[in-house]
Amino acid sequence: MHKTERIHSLDSLRAIMMLLGLVLHSALTYNITYHGDAWSLKDPNSTHIFSDFLVFLIHSFRMPIFFVVAGFFGAMLFYERQPIPMIKNRISRIVFPFIVFLFLLWPITIFAFGYTNAVFANQENPLEIALEPLTNILAFLPKTTSHLWFLYYLAIITGTTVIFGFLLKNTRKFTQIVTKIFDWLIQRPLPRILFFSSLIFLTLNFLGTSMVDASVSLIPELNTFAYYLIFYLIGWVLFKSKRHLDTFVRYDWICTISAIVLATVQGLIIQVYELQPNGNSGMLILYSSVVVCLFMFGITGLFIRYSSKHSARMRYISDSSYWVYLIHLPITAILPAFIWELPFPAVVKFLIVLTITTLICFISYHYLVRATFIGKFLNGRKYPRKRTLESITLSEIKTDK
Repeated sequence: MHKTERIHSLDSLRAIMMLLGLVLHSALTYNITYHGDAWSLKDPNSTHIFSDFLVFLIHSFRMPIFFVVAGFFGAMLFYERQPIPMIKNRISRIVFPFIVFLFLLWPITIFAFGYTNAVFANQENPLEIALEPLTNILAFLPKTTSHLWFLYYLAIITGTTVIFGFLLKNTRKFTQIVTKIFDWLIQRPLPRILFFSSLIFLTLNFLGTSMVDASVSLIPELNTFAYYLIFYLIGWVLFKSKRHLDTFVRYDWICTISAIVLATVQGLIIQVYELQPNGNSGMLILYSSVVVCLFMFGITGLFIRYSSKHSARMRYISDSSYWVYLIHLPITAILPAFIWELPFPAVVKFLIVLTITTLICFISYHYLVRATFIGKFLNGRKYPRKRTLESITLSEIKTDK
């Protein structure tokens, strides 16, 4: 099979969806909503509804789109590199980083949350309080998957889909029929929105929720697995129809703006009537299904429209996004402790945390990761230290990640 050249738009889309995690986690501390164990930090001096809305909006589309793109590239590896090399690639790029960084970051994350919570509670000796749990050697054993939950489920979903791929590999007639149906749908904006909204609705209705929260339990949770499996499979089948990706550009702005408006209305209704964002109302489930579907096609279309050509800067961001996401969480957790008493509104504090976290993550990538064994471990290659953004050659651009 002819190998697909690097698809810059989807590569950029995957990176940006990952990096939006920094925005989401930087905003959570300044939410009016208290998120319990999922995010125990809440600045006692500064909260604002804008940060709640931002978290709600990002959560509406970020991971579904990420899993669609992951499914697309998973299928590309499966069919173009063949199954065994694909499995080896996914183990080295997903499973190993998940295990290594889960153990490395767990005690750091425990310390960061402990320190900031102690500061917010105005306790004496917050450093001592934050270090106290780490005096027990068992504290170094991860109790949850933390923010790496998506790697955990990506590995499980990839394994499940590979099994499906093996089972269906010799059913050429069936796969041809599925591809023809998918080709027909992808080229027609209204039917594809109706079909995929219905598919998402049926999934959410079966799961009994309008919004699937990320499960950080070490025991796989059905709702998280089933929901993101659907999006991964959409991306997997989309690979077979990749020649029609350009049709996503049609109505991309309309879909995206409509999704933002609908999500805003949904957020206002939830806030005014004090509803649960993940309620099981049929209307709420239908509404959420349409929103995520519009976001999925709208945002993907925008990236195909504006990011289909090579950009050295975007390639650099794409290469760095894995490292940046992996290490950002404890930074976003501890920075609020140092600015909580500043007389700034919540939005300004959020921007300070986001900016400093981004700088720390990207600078550490450039000097500690990009030209080292860590870069090769995460991205499959390392770059010479002297190389700048502009000196990335065409041959490197076409190298599969």
